[in-house]
Amino acid sequence: MQHVYRHMDRPMLDAAYNNTKAVRDFPGVYAGFQSRSAALYARRPCRRDLAYGPGPRQHFDWFPAELADAPVFVFIHGGYWQNCTKEDFAFVAEGPLALGFHVVLAEYTLAPEASMTQIVAEIGSLIDHLAADRSALGIAGSPICLSGHSAGGHLTAMYRSHPAVTHAMPISALVDLEPISLCWLNDKLQLTGEEIERFSPIRHIKAGVPTLVTVGAAELPELVRHSREYAAACEAFGESVRYLPVDGCDHFSVLEELALPDGSQMHALAGLIHAR
Repeated sequence: MQHVYRHMDRPMLDAAYNNTKAVRDFPGVYAGFQSRSAALYARRPCRRDLAYGPGPRQHFDWFPAELADAPVFVFIHGGYWQNCTKEDFAFVAEGPLALGFHVVLAEYTLAPEASMTQIVAEIGSLIDHLAADRSALGIAGSPICLSGHSAGGHLTAMYRSHPAVTHAMPISALVDLEPISLCWLNDKLQLTGEEIERFSPIRHIKAGVPTLVTVGAAELPELVRHSREYAAACEAFGESVRYLPVDGCDHFSVLEELALPDGSQMHALAGLIHAR
């Protein structure tokens, strides 16, 4: 057996990052997400597809809270940087909205149309836009919590030091791009050596905002490892970080837990934001 990464050969590495095959009836799970998301759009006020850049996918959806100065929960969807849309995962806003957050659902250009360099830059443009447009959105005094799942968790970790961000919650984040570059995921991403180094958050720990690192405790071992090691690296650097493995949750049910107002993730995030 030829080891490719951490004692795994290529077939083992491919399986280690195949989340959809690791859960029962992924098509049914995904259809449920889409149905719940459509229902949320139908019943909640929302400004759809607000532009933060010139590209056709450089948009975000805005769900306002009742109070103007409420915190802002920015959610970046996953899909390994190459699949899915913000509309697929809108249901996760149920939890933050119930707790009085404004919610931003972010969209971005996917691979192979966009390189990792472009995708990372687009999220930076989104955050810059939100910071510059605070008055128009009515959030002049609001803290901004940046969050995202899987690939979105990676993009969250990339910007936990952005001056406009006050808190971060990467969920099931992929923080080292080396194994990503060595498995099936790289067919569309085509990561360069420079991108692997520049855009692996665990290789560039620095001062940032208070951070809650969450992951489903029942996820694939490699996904759990990314989150656990990232939280440990931040803590070793002296950062304010909490590691929260969510009991019984896999890579997708962790999002269902996020959508619960009384779920452990939203409870911990609210405590982090309101901590003195």
